[in-house]
Amino acid sequence: MTERPATTTQTGTPVASDAHSLTTGQDGVTALHDRYLVEKLAQFNRERVPERVVHAKGGGAFGTFEVTEDVSRYTRAAVFQPGATTETLQRFSSVAGEMGSPDTWRDVRGFSVKFYTSEGNYDIVGNNTPVFFIRDGIKFPDFIHSQKRLPGSGLRDADMQWDFWTLSPESAHQVTYLMGDRGLPTSWREMPGYGSHTYQWINAEGERFWVKYHFKSLRGNSEMTGSAAEAIAGADADHYRRDLYEAIAEGDFPAWDLYVQVMPYEDAKTYRFNPFDLTKVWPHADYPLIKVGTHTLNRNPENFFAEIEQAAFSPANLVPGIDASPDKMLMARIFSYPDAQRYRVGTNYNQLPVNAPKAAVHNYSQDGSQRHHFNPSTAPVYAPNSFGGPAADPALAGEGGWETDGELVRAAATLRSDDSDFGQAGTLYRDVYDDAAKARFLETVTGAVGGVTSLEIRERAIWYWTQVDADLGARLRANLEAPGESADAAAEYVGVAD
Repeated sequence: MTERPATTTQTGTPVASDAHSLTTGQDGVTALHDRYLVEKLAQFNRERVPERVVHAKGGGAFGTFEVTEDVSRYTRAAVFQPGATTETLQRFSSVAGEMGSPDTWRDVRGFSVKFYTSEGNYDIVGNNTPVFFIRDGIKFPDFIHSQKRLPGSGLRDADMQWDFWTLSPESAHQVTYLMGDRGLPTSWREMPGYGSHTYQWINAEGERFWVKYHFKSLRGNSEMTGSAAEAIAGADADHYRRDLYEAIAEGDFPAWDLYVQVMPYEDAKTYRFNPFDLTKVWPHADYPLIKVGTHTLNRNPENFFAEIEQAAFSPANLVPGIDASPDKMLMARIFSYPDAQRYRVGTNYNQLPVNAPKAAVHNYSQDGSQRHHFNPSTAPVYAPNSFGGPAADPALAGEGGWETDGELVRAAATLRSDDSDFGQAGTLYRDVYDDAAKARFLETVTGAVGGVTSLEIRERAIWYWTQVDADLGARLRANLEAPGESADAAAEYVGVAD
């Protein structure tokens, strides 16, 4: 029989019992100086860090990314060089719900990958859709508030959801994805992933390119019906999480091929719409997919909290040869994500094993809550210094950039010939959805807008979908109107937004 180790306190001191508190006699009061009781309860009270404000419910696994093609002409990043193999961590999630929400609520799914590269951690923090609801980060808190819960009743509310969407017409493309089949994937293993934003790649010669990331599941895409999703939500709220864990445990490793679209740097200056607009996709006819490699998940976490819940992803985690773009949402997220992780996990969250890079860390950071790693006492604590401390190297960093000479303003990006809030949403509905998908879409939108109690907001919702497709708007009105109800009320809302 294997000898069992002795139970100890967090500081390694053996304890007398895990079953009985220290009391004054068998039936007396509990002693406050029962050090192990106090430690055990205090630790239990702090087992949960604050849940993420968005993407609270999720799951993930570890894997590897293997480069199978040669894209070195576009980027010098070590992770994307021919033959490179890199350890990875992936987290999937739902955007709007809370920690205990059913996996199969209709929602956008988070799709985030951390690459533990030889040059530091690189994170692609995206979704299962190539676009998003807004294009400027200053609107993000308002968008999330509109999708969460009312402060009084604590309930989600259709009026505020559709009020925000219809007053933010740039949301139409993403809402068309959300209300379509893409809003209910069969599993995390059977859905695509996207970096969504435009990023910058820089090659060894310093040439710059704009790129978008596409992950294509080797299992293909599969979606479920609304009725199936509702049934699963009641029977197994952790359906996606369970499916991923059990598949990997059984050796059925999910995998995605990674592709990029590459736009020459100069093209962005004259392209027919703003290529940095997060509500738009780049047509594949203009910029076809280029394969990079394959990402495979092959190891479940040993401890869900330590390795998934405490995992911290951020679009600020960039590496030499990869940089940001003028995408306003991306630039806001580069601040927001690390700031959220410092609050949620702790100041030194990057020192946790799941977040720590495989590359060496050399800087002048010090102190802060939960500090684990620290420099020798003889190391200098400031820069510049004369004592051999680390020094910045712009050539090694391989940063990108772009030209700008405009004055500081608060304004939308300059409109181009094909800039339209509803154009790509209409193309998605008319040209991508088949008749059966259109019928399911109309049923879903009718149910969602049918929950709106404000006549004004309901009329704006009908106007919103009419801009996407005139026939769709007419069908939605017919579905929503009670017999004999007048349709004239919509007229005053035409032109709410252009």
